[in-house]
Amino acid sequence: MRIVVCDDEPLARERLVRIVQESGHEVVAQATTGAEAIVAVKTQQPDIILLDIRMPEMDGVRCAQELDKLDHPPAIIFVTAYDHYAIAALKANAIGYLLKPANKDELLEALNKAKNLNAAQLNEIRKLANPAARPIREHIAARTHRGVELIKLKDIYYFAADQKYVKVRHKDGMVLIDETLKELEREFDDRLFRVHRNAIINLNFLDFLETLDAGQYQIRFKEIDETLAVSRRHLPALRDKIQSM
Repeated sequence: MRIVVCDDEPLARERLVRIVQESGHEVVAQATTGAEAIVAVKTQQPDIILLDIRMPEMDGVRCAQELDKLDHPPAIIFVTAYDHYAIAALKANAIGYLLKPANKDELLEALNKAKNLNAAQLNEIRKLANPAARPIREHIAARTHRGVELIKLKDIYYFAADQKYVKVRHKDGMVLIDETLKELEREFDDRLFRVHRNAIINLNFLDFLETLDAGQYQIRFKEIDETLAVSRRHLPALRDKIQSM
């Protein structure tokens, strides 16, 4: 693979270059600032950029945001000494986030994951930054410790708000995504239904509406032994929906 290495620290940059070259990949350019990295990417058209975050003139996050505007942006792997930039890296569409000094095995694993990403996965990653531009999807993209996972919408039981993220319960487990329930509900309004301000469900997995004590209700799902509370506000609409199914 063709790789650009960007880091303002010479020793850190040289170490990354050495690991990349020893692994059989080609370093097509080196840069010390985000601005230099953008020029290198436009000139060399690399497959991947290894990008520091704390740099003069233009930091790595801003650089990644600018790179994402290109017609054919490279896959981005951040290599930084600071762990508190992880959320910013997620929003900048990075496919990897490594802490300095980057472990050789972790770096090679990240490079292999980037190499194996297909066009569909990369497109899903880039769409995360611009919800208004998305077509209706059949998959939800989630970044996990295994890389980028594409989860079929038809395999998802429900979405539930979990602090700053949304929890996705699907047939193979649970992941977190950086989207909002409001965006998901608007995009998939014909397939998802809100049962609570903190939850929307896939109607295909709705088994029945269960009555609890004190006039409370909850949803039971097909295939899984889990429940979700139904709010009083959304109960009438849900009953109407069930009757029309």
